[in-house]
Amino acid sequence: MYAWLFRQLPGPFWVRILLSAAILAGALFVLFEVVFPLLADLTHLTDSTVG
Repeated sequence: MYAWLFRQLPGPFWVRILLSAAILAGALFVLFEVVFPLLADLTHLTDSTVG
Protein backbone atom coordinates (compact mmCIF):
# COMPACT_ATOMS: atom_id res chain seq x y z
CA MET A 1 0.00 0.00 0.00
CA TYR A 2 2.73 2.47 0.91
CA ALA A 3 4.73 1.59 -2.19
CA TRP A 4 1.67 2.26 -4.36
CA LEU A 5 1.15 5.63 -2.65
CA PHE A 6 4.83 6.50 -3.08
CA ARG A 7 4.70 5.64 -6.78
CA GLN A 8 1.62 7.84 -7.27
CA LEU A 9 3.37 10.95 -5.98
CA PRO A 10 4.72 13.23 -8.71
CA GLY A 11 8.31 14.27 -9.24
CA PRO A 12 11.74 12.76 -8.76
CA PHE A 13 12.74 10.65 -5.78
CA TRP A 14 13.73 13.53 -3.47
CA VAL A 15 10.45 15.36 -4.16
CA ARG A 16 8.53 12.20 -3.33
CA ILE A 17 10.38 11.95 -0.03
CA LEU A 18 9.54 15.57 0.81
CA LEU A 19 5.89 15.07 -0.15
CA SER A 20 5.72 11.88 1.93
CA ALA A 21 7.15 13.73 4.94
CA ALA A 22 4.65 16.58 4.46
CA ILE A 23 1.74 14.15 4.23
CA LEU A 24 2.92 12.33 7.34
CA ALA A 25 3.34 15.61 9.25
CA GLY A 26 -0.12 16.74 8.17
CA ALA A 27 -1.69 13.46 9.25
CA LEU A 28 0.03 13.63 12.64
CA PHE A 29 -1.07 17.25 13.09
CA VAL A 30 -4.70 16.35 12.40
CA LEU A 31 -4.50 13.40 14.77
CA PHE A 32 -3.02 15.41 17.64
CA GLU A 33 -5.18 18.51 17.15
CA VAL A 34 -8.55 16.97 16.27
CA VAL A 35 -8.87 13.21 16.71
CA PHE A 36 -7.04 12.59 19.99
CA PRO A 37 -8.74 15.46 21.90
CA LEU A 38 -12.13 14.25 20.63
CA LEU A 39 -11.37 10.72 21.81
CA ALA A 40 -10.15 12.03 25.16
CA ASP A 41 -13.51 13.72 25.70
CA LEU A 42 -15.41 10.57 24.77
CA THR A 43 -13.39 8.18 26.92
CA HIS A 44 -12.97 8.78 30.60
CA LEU A 45 -9.64 7.10 31.13
CA THR A 46 -8.39 9.80 33.50
CA ASP A 47 -11.29 9.39 35.92
CA SER A 48 -10.17 7.57 39.01
CA THR A 49 -12.27 5.71 41.53
CA VAL A 50 -9.69 5.90 44.30
CA GLY A 51 -10.70 8.62 46.68
